[in-house]
Amino acid sequence: MILPPFLWSLWSLCLEQPLGPTLASIIAPMADNVDWKWQVGEIVSALKQGLKSKAGDVLAAVDGDDSIEILAYRAYGNASRAHIYGRVVEQVNVGLSTDTDSTLRNLLNTYRRADSDPLAFARVKVECGGSVIDCKSNDEGFFGGWIDAAEPMSGEWAKYDVSLVPEDQHIRASGEVLIPPDTARFGVISDIDDTVIQSGVSNFLQAARTVMLGNARTRLPFPGVAAFYRALRNGASGDEKNPIFYVSSSPWNIYDVITEFMDIQKIPKGPLVLRDWDINLSALSGARHFDHKGVAIRNVMGLYPSMKFILIGDTSQHDPEIYRQIVGEFPERVSCIYIRDVNKNAERKASVAKLASECLNAGSTLVLAEDTLGAAKHAVEQGWIREESLPDIHEEKKADETLALRN
Repeated sequence: MILPPFLWSLWSLCLEQPLGPTLASIIAPMADNVDWKWQVGEIVSALKQGLKSKAGDVLAAVDGDDSIEILAYRAYGNASRAHIYGRVVEQVNVGLSTDTDSTLRNLLNTYRRADSDPLAFARVKVECGGSVIDCKSNDEGFFGGWIDAAEPMSGEWAKYDVSLVPEDQHIRASGEVLIPPDTARFGVISDIDDTVIQSGVSNFLQAARTVMLGNARTRLPFPGVAAFYRALRNGASGDEKNPIFYVSSSPWNIYDVITEFMDIQKIPKGPLVLRDWDINLSALSGARHFDHKGVAIRNVMGLYPSMKFILIGDTSQHDPEIYRQIVGEFPERVSCIYIRDVNKNAERKASVAKLASECLNAGSTLVLAEDTLGAAKHAVEQGWIREESLPDIHEEKKADETLALRN
């Protein structure tokens, strides 16, 4: 039996730890499944079984406090309306990553995130823009929706509060709502995996290994992406505060990893719209990915009817096809689509070229970019970012490429 690198890493971890033989015996049969149509969640479940049977002390450290917490995610809105979302779960008890975190620690933190039990059908009170509404979480603990503000909301980031009902439990959280300022000339909607973060989502094993065995400090950005996104946020004037929205098929369970990664890399913060934890092959590249992203983009563009958008994605999944559909649904609203060519595949390149022709006929532009600098130069030509930003993008791109070679 030949194990792929991801399973070798996981299996070797098992063999080195007290829980090893049990977990290894669970994972080994998976390696013989040539279709690889199993989920990351199944491996996390196997990890849990191994922990329970062979490492009670480790399990106690992992499970720890089972008290409830509210996760209030970054939301988006305008002066009169906001789309908020969050989750009620057992406390995850995962802190910020460090440079010294071991692979085992990262794996255990993945377990914590995946195994946090939701509080199903919980009642929560949401206070936003002077309005107060009651929400009920679904069976996975998620809550959210649109809330109309009783008072105009202002400032680039407004605050909202969530508390568990009854309130005597003192379980509450605060979140932020992005309110694009009047200075914004356009908005940006970006994919995350293989657009901002190097994830390898077209290779299930590579993606699973990245998610399960890494942390915010081990994950790598695409070269130059942070400087390019800062340039887009700043715009041609240098202080436009153009909003950036991030839409991904990554699971909500790693929301904290993504936001920490963005903080470390100095990528402009913005609302994240993610998905529930079900990363399998069909979820990564199938209809659910298509539907999830399409709905999220429509919600954002529908809220800002006078704003034009730049869409950014890559060739590893269905970003070009999804964005082409959006161009057709929102005429004259998509100024440009930047697609990073991560496949380097002639057939895929030809299919994207066909979509580019369709976008041009529909009044938009699709640019298939080899790298971040190529997209940035096009953005300068269109007057969306300053030419003075190109040297910073170029230097950051070189630094990121050097870092990637070391890893």
